[in-house]
Formats: sequence, C-alpha cells, structure tokens
Amino acid sequence: MSLFKKFFGNSGNEDDNDKKTDVRSPYSPETTMPIDDQFTFNFKENGGKFIYCENLQEIAENFENILAENDWFECNAQCYDNRLIYLLDENKLTYKSDITPVFILSPCENLIADEGSILFSSNQFKHFKPNELPTNMIIFATTSQIVNSKSDGLRRIKNTHEKNYPSNITTIKYFEEVKEQDFLHYGSCHKNLYLLLLEDL
Repeated sequence: MSLFKKFFGNSGNEDDNDKKTDVRSPYSPETTMPIDDQFTFNFKENGGKFIYCENLQEIAENFENILAENDWFECNAQCYDNRLIYLLDENKLTYKSDITPVFILSPCENLIADEGSILFSSNQFKHFKPNELPTNMIIFATTSQIVNSKSDGLRRIKNTHEKNYPSNITTIKYFEEVKEQDFLHYGSCHKNLYLLLLEDL
C-alpha cells in the first residue's frame, strides 16, 4: 500500500470480494508490514505528526500550514542547514542566534521503522543535546531515509560519512508529553514534532 493511500484512504469503492481477500487463515505464515507503513504507524503511535508530500512545492505549502496552525509567523526559528533556510526566508522568519527560537527546522539522518523514531547527529544539531533544543520541531526527510532499525541507521551513517563521521548521534522517539513517567521514558524529553516526508523513491 502506498503512503498516500495509507493516510488519505481508499475511495470507498472496494467491493465485498476485495474485503474477503483480507481474511487470513490462522495457519498462514505471519506477514510483515512494509517498512514505510511500519515507520508511519509507530511514529504516529509515539505522537508524531506526519505530513506526506509528493514534491517540494507541497513541502513549502505544508510548512506554511504548520506556521499558520501554530501562529509561528513573525517568530524566531533555529536552523543549521543552509538547504532549508529558503523556507524561513520565504515566510520572513528570523533565525538569529541571540534570540530564543520558537521552533527548529532541520533535516535528519534516518527514520527508524521498528520504533518510529528519528535519528540525528551533529550534522543537524551541532553539539546540542535534544533537551537543549526547542520543544517544537519541524523535520524534513525523504522516504529513502527510512531504515528498519537503529543499527541499520548507524550503518548508513558510517557508509555515508566515511571520512567525517559525525558525533552527537541521538534518536528522538517521544512526540507528546507523557502524564506519568515510567522507566521507558526516563531521561528522555518529548518534542512537539512535525515530519514533512518527501516521496523520492
């Protein structure tokens, strides 16, 4: 199933024969969820906000929609990637280092399917730890960045950055504040995170 169909649904024209094919025998082998579906399911379960985009124009439009939804126009932002600065300039947002930012706009290293998390490094966050960054985050990624597990993500970082291996490698997994802290959340900080995911496969 394509990501587009997953989030915008079918047209509702499927007939009863199609529905019957979904019934699976209890003796049939376990089917595995496609990697993109696995990521989006786990990411949304973790509280992340997901926006699928087919082209860069949709990225720009949805970025503006996020600003409007949160009333983030005329605020200060944080961005360490020159390729994304144009989104801030087009919306007349400042990104001065001496003013506390309302949100950070950033790419990422990889999207981790099995836990619905996002992998970052010093390439995106410099020396800052997640708890030193704004709570509000807008992340740009592509479908080709989805990997099965964290070890796959680390392997891809190693292959991509052979000569300049980044430091400060970290994942962000929790995208909404938990009411009661348990040992699984200990030491983690939640982020109000929007993911702009561009189809590039």
